[in-house]
Amino acid sequence: MDLPTLWFWIIGALFVGYFVLDGFDFGVGMSLPFLGRDDTDRRVLINTIGPIWDLNETWLIVAGASLFAAFPEWYATMFSGFYLALLLILLALILRGVSFEYRHQRPEASWKRRFDTMIVIGSVVPAFLWGVAFANVVRGVPLDADHDYIGTFVGLLNPYALLGGLTTLLLFFTHGLVFVALKTEGGIRDRARRLAMPAGLVAIIAAAVFLAWTTLAYGSPLSAVIAVAAAALLIGSAVANLRGKEGWAFGLMAATTALAVATLFASLFPDVMPASNNAAYSLTIENAASTPYTLGVMSWTALFALPVILLYQGWSYWVFRKRIGRSFIEGAGASTAGALH
Repeated sequence: MDLPTLWFWIIGALFVGYFVLDGFDFGVGMSLPFLGRDDTDRRVLINTIGPIWDLNETWLIVAGASLFAAFPEWYATMFSGFYLALLLILLALILRGVSFEYRHQRPEASWKRRFDTMIVIGSVVPAFLWGVAFANVVRGVPLDADHDYIGTFVGLLNPYALLGGLTTLLLFFTHGLVFVALKTEGGIRDRARRLAMPAGLVAIIAAAVFLAWTTLAYGSPLSAVIAVAAAALLIGSAVANLRGKEGWAFGLMAATTALAVATLFASLFPDVMPASNNAAYSLTIENAASTPYTLGVMSWTALFALPVILLYQGWSYWVFRKRIGRSFIEGAGASTAGALH
């Protein structure tokens, strides 16, 4: 395997990590109106991701930086052509992060409701638009001979991309509900488990249609195998949730999300940005990659840095592994280490 191909799959793995980890963050944010009956419930929900949400988002930073360094042509075309969509994602992520930090700064209920609404919006918008963006990358977009995007923002909102956005939205919502069931106790846990069933059923239908469309229109034998595995694991997660096996349900849901993203990258390979108007204008792994020297330096850096990142993140999850409930919030007082209020 040459270095450009290696880095294509490394970047794919980084985006897999981001969507798996920040995916359930988005799901928790989207669950606030459904599971949070009062402020204490909402504080419990926010505290399930309080110590880890910003750590999960670092995967996006690493993935974006790696994309910029390893495939500058791909980065330039994607971030210029999808500028408005990616700007909306960035603004939504800022909105969500600010809300986590500021909702507890004042005691008024109206103050907290406004920031809770911002958390929901800041979770829904990225969950939907990431699916739209990556579906368009797989489908292909109009490019000119210089590999510049020559379409419009409206052109990105095609039926396949919208279905991709709906699929990621539903997968992340279900992922978040399963995570809440795993991390909480009492009534919130029960409500999360119950809501995960209809949400999971709708997600199964949307994901099945989207993955089938992807495989038939843009896929390869490899992507077909991965898509079938993703569908099977999604059904397995629903069954595990129904039986109250929350650890299994969460693990299978994480694997489903990982394989769904892997399906997109397997369908894309060996292109990185297909040109829908003229295949000769497509960006491929070879013509979009940096120099061998750059990729070599990146490879040695990743060899030492990635294990450290994985170990640190694993340690963080282990430290904050315990369930929380209303008693955790009610007994927290004015300050709780590692928690958001």
